[in-house]
Amino acid sequence: MQKRSRERFERILQCAAAVMAEKGGEAFRMSDIVERTGIPFGSLYQYFPDKAAIIGTLAERYNAMGRACVERDLATVKTVADLRPALSRIVDSYYRMFLDEPVMRDIWQATQADRALQKLDEEDGAFLAGLLGETVRPIAGGASPAAIACHAQLTMTLIAAAVRHAITLPPAEAKRVLALFKQWLPADLAALEAQ
Repeated sequence: MQKRSRERFERILQCAAAVMAEKGGEAFRMSDIVERTGIPFGSLYQYFPDKAAIIGTLAERYNAMGRACVERDLATVKTVADLRPALSRIVDSYYRMFLDEPVMRDIWQATQADRALQKLDEEDGAFLAGLLGETVRPIAGGASPAAIACHAQLTMTLIAAAVRHAITLPPAEAKRVLALFKQWLPADLAALEAQ
């Protein structure tokens, strides 16, 4: 992409994120971007054919940020004893991302409301579960690949759900909820070996 075109692309995304943060995902319209950026509809549609394409691009960017955090936090896991602290850091990292980037909540809500965009969320969850599964495999003793995969999927799904619940709460209550949730995270992998 040429420099001018790339700058316009980025300007559209920045504007869309700002509008979503102000109005929410459902209320934001393509006309908001045209109005705020001065980019004509015809040019806007060359970059993004519809609102879902913009939201999808933003979701992919934030998913990439989340993946980087999970990879960083899982890189410290060398033994079973390292697992719960790493998962706890992932919870904290996700929660911090939602606080630092409030538009993430709007993007997530918009992805849940659109069938095509739900696939992005599912793919991200599967990728994160894969990262956790690869991390757990060398320390899981005699656990089967199916048990490891199930454990990883459930763990990452529950982390996402806990954090998304916490961001709807006042900060003090959110911290209490997440502290309780982190106590429920697996401290060992004994249950996997029994499967």
